Amino acid sequence: MTTARVLNVVPTLMCGGTENQFMTLARQLDRTRFDVEFACLRRWGGFVDELVERRIPLTEYPISTFRSVTAVRQQARLARHILRRQVQIVHAYNFYGNVFATPPARLVAPVTIASIRDRAPYLTTMQKRVQRYACQFADCILVNAEAVKEWLIGEGYDAARISVIRNGVDLSRFDNPPAPVQLRRELGLPDDTPLVGVVSRLTRLKGLEHFLEAAAMIKARVPTVRFLIVGETSPMDRGYLGELQRYAERCGVAPYVTFTGLRTDVPAVLASLTVSVMPSLNEALSNVVLESMASGAPTVATEVGGTPEAIVDGVTGLLVPPAQSTAIADAVMHLLMDPPLAQQLGRAGRARIADHFSVRRMVHSTEDLYTELLERKRRKRLPSAAC
Repeated sequence: MTTARVLNVVPTLMCGGTENQFMTLARQLDRTRFDVEFACLRRWGGFVDELVERRIPLTEYPISTFRSVTAVRQQARLARHILRRQVQIVHAYNFYGNVFATPPARLVAPVTIASIRDRAPYLTTMQKRVQRYACQFADCILVNAEAVKEWLIGEGYDAARISVIRNGVDLSRFDNPPAPVQLRRELGLPDDTPLVGVVSRLTRLKGLEHFLEAAAMIKARVPTVRFLIVGETSPMDRGYLGELQRYAERCGVAPYVTFTGLRTDVPAVLASLTVSVMPSLNEALSNVVLESMASGAPTVATEVGGTPEAIVDGVTGLLVPPAQSTAIADAVMHLLMDPPLAQQLGRAGRARIADHFSVRRMVHSTEDLYTELLERKRRKRLPSAAC
């Protein structure tokens, strides 16, 4: 069996949900069948060091705007790279990766895949049109939730070319967590402190203001509770952390909220939370929701995008409407006041991840998709080759 070279084209290599998924996939693809390398538009992020350490090729194609001669030159450079390296599968991710890579890749690569992993509330109407046009050059549009597929069909995408492979979680990362008291002692808190937290990249669509408003309501009813917000801002919006800190002051909870920044021990943090909250205003399929469930943390999440595909309300977690602070506070209070229910939901959440969202299932499904698309292209070439 010959090895197929896969080129992942990504905007950056920062530590976020999409980045965690494509890095997990790169680590676990069958090396006897697939050889992986990367291209990026900005050599940013913590995963750059991992690629260097693992000797996975990484090429940067810096552009400041698609409306430039430089962008066209970089696309031509990408096409030459694909030909020179004999890349067989180009797998692009998110708006910038899709728009940059899919048109030139279609000219020179046997298989081109575009990935859309959310419902793009941050894109302008024109950007959505540009992405839809670029994705016409892809053999397949890969999404991570049925909710994203339904949205794309409503936007005019061809349903026959959309495939759904849900995010996968490596459950082994959540085995044998440290005792919950360890995190509390690190934070200088009593061992029995109720700890309610959000783990997320700090962006304006994550609903963190609503979490802080809910925190004020919870604190008024449970004076011993403390709150964590774990994550970092993007390089383009460094000031947002300060805005959140000032908002916590206005809500009257600043002394009780710890902004930890980026942490590398997320499984341990999640396993230490009394309640994990995802207050997002828009999601496709949140990695943090899946990881919270994998850790066994009782989880409260907003009913957006693909989240209901993971959380069965009242069975594997609690769902609340987005942008409703009171609903978040009530759901968290329900779990704080009923520890047996919280433990039951945590156990059921982990079991659901094992059954439906394992990393093994995600990797094998992607390998099968790659193989199917390559075989489909090979069959199409056979008649002309025989003439």
